[in-house]
Amino acid sequence: MKGYIEERAIEIARYIIDNNTTVRQAAKHFGISKSTVHKDVTERLEKINASLAAETRKVLDVNKSERHIRGGLATKEKYLHMHG
Repeated sequence: MKGYIEERAIEIARYIIDNNTTVRQAAKHFGISKSTVHKDVTERLEKINASLAAETRKVLDVNKSERHIRGGLATKEKYLHMHG
């Protein structure tokens, strides 16, 4: 079972980097929870492949810094459709 989890962590990290996705998008793609994705790419990946973990962290940090913008856009879109 441990080998599967390590492979999954690497696969998720590569997906996040290659597609510049958020934790939510990765979770949806792999059919697992956000918590699992987060634990895989922050804790588990650090022990398996530190350089891949660092690369993934960069993408997630950028996504985190832009999160408030995406939230605002989603809200704007929601109200445009409700009152449009």
